[in-house]
Amino acid sequence: MKTRVSVIGSGFASLAASCYLAKEGYAVTVYEKNEQIGGRARQYKREGFSFDMGPSWYWMPDVFERFFADFGKSTSDYYNLKKLDPAYQVVFGPDSSISIGDTLEKIYKTFEKEEAGSAEKLKNFIASARNNYEIAIKDLVYRPGVSPVELVTLATIKRIGQFFSTISRDVRKEFNDERLIQILEFPVLFLGAKPSDTPSFYSFMNYADFGLGTWHPIGGMYKVIEGMESLALSLGVKFQTNATIEKIKVEEGSVTSLQINGKIMPTEVVVSGADYHHSETLLDLEHRQYSENYWAKKTYAPSSLLFYVGFNKKLKNIEHHNLFFDVDFDAHAREIYDDPRWPDEPLFYANFTSVTDKGTAPANCENGFFLIPIAPGLNDTPQLREEYFDKIITRFEKLTHQEVKSSILFKDSFCVNDFVKDYNSYLGNAYGMANTLLQTAFLRPKLKSKKVNGLFFTGQLTVPGPGVPPSLISGKLVSGLVQKEYSI
Repeated sequence: MKTRVSVIGSGFASLAASCYLAKEGYAVTVYEKNEQIGGRARQYKREGFSFDMGPSWYWMPDVFERFFADFGKSTSDYYNLKKLDPAYQVVFGPDSSISIGDTLEKIYKTFEKEEAGSAEKLKNFIASARNNYEIAIKDLVYRPGVSPVELVTLATIKRIGQFFSTISRDVRKEFNDERLIQILEFPVLFLGAKPSDTPSFYSFMNYADFGLGTWHPIGGMYKVIEGMESLALSLGVKFQTNATIEKIKVEEGSVTSLQINGKIMPTEVVVSGADYHHSETLLDLEHRQYSENYWAKKTYAPSSLLFYVGFNKKLKNIEHHNLFFDVDFDAHAREIYDDPRWPDEPLFYANFTSVTDKGTAPANCENGFFLIPIAPGLNDTPQLREEYFDKIITRFEKLTHQEVKSSILFKDSFCVNDFVKDYNSYLGNAYGMANTLLQTAFLRPKLKSKKVNGLFFTGQLTVPGPGVPPSLISGKLVSGLVQKEYSI
């Protein structure tokens, strides 16, 4: 009889783990509490518009290819990719913006135009970032975070100094134009931490940005979820939606079953891709690895206030991805990490997939996805959501030189309370645990429970960290640990 594996949640990490385990012959069932699979990467449709509810950036295409190649497949077997040009634009004021092209040569020219001598400095910076990418993505992040020894390689020893400086310090040492500095600091926000707290080694995110480019799966990021679901089904994975896990049952130190919607489902192995903190609350107290005090002391990636907006016209002066950095970058960062509160003047991001992908909005319309990063755990009310939508849409009109409020067909929002309700997210965080120096690799929550046999974890709160590509890798790592302990 095949070893039964129950996977909790159906986000990227859970889907990856289920595919790897099913390929090796385990009997895998995925349980999803919501009606639609995908976790934070669900899709929202309304009145002919479609929106990716969470992740909207397709970076590190090599990680996606590596995942599908493990099954003898390619991304092109499941979805079509388009490289964006420009990759994105950064708006600093009504008449000040910088667009990042789709090749390094274009980006070097852009930098040189803004700051004389910066092209050569950027070439050196990106060369180092590329080396870090080779070390990190092709080696280190595929290690399961079991021991500090995993980080000790000939390559990392040579770069030991990069773990004691920061991205912000390195960038500001070489570049003077504050706009270029912010563009170079921006990618590490995907790691959930401030550039001033992020080790220099993480410049590999800059290579992911400039060197590998920004892509779009036609149909949206949800096409990736659908591709992974199709792969999983072909491998024999079973899916149950509207399946709320109420209890992980343990007897004599080992997992025995799950209580799902009041019913007991026997299992030998549980892999939870749900929020790590929440997953442990499904256990009796004596079986939990980490105390409430442990979770309270950790540094979390931001939460988000999201808006999904349908416009009844095509908009001007926008790109597929748009970053609005027309206010104080550092002040907003402090309001997320140092003095958690609703920001006075928030940075925001806007995504219009309909610029690239006509099928995501009706003809002559635009779909707008707006994101304001905020501290996790903030008070979330309808009144605050309205206040902040008015703030950013008023600025959006000014910065893009157009009136749009009268063209809004509808808007829906998603914030802290929804992250808690839909994903059981700790403090309503959107991206998991930040990748700071003291929350890297073996210092993150473990993939394997130290207290319960047969219980494993995957996703953004464990290794390698936040983001879609790391989630795919996390699913592979946890499947390897399961296979090591429960060989077929």
